[in-house]
Amino acid sequence: MDDFSNKMLLSLVLPFLIVQLILMVTALVVCARAAETRGPKWMWVLIIIFLNLLGSVLFFLFGRKQSS
Repeated sequence: MDDFSNKMLLSLVLPFLIVQLILMVTALVVCARAAETRGPKWMWVLIIIFLNLLGSVLFFLFGRKQSS
């Protein structure tokens, strides 16, 4: 690959990586601050970290308990 292709690839991938990182950090902070979650917090932390984007989305959809 030449230098132009690398720069083009980086310019396409970098925004997705930034969004993924922001979503992961946000999910970890929300998980840490939550009083209760559906399942143990350590399990959600592992899911968020190892499943990357999908883990964060799963936590926001299924992991948080609704406040009454």
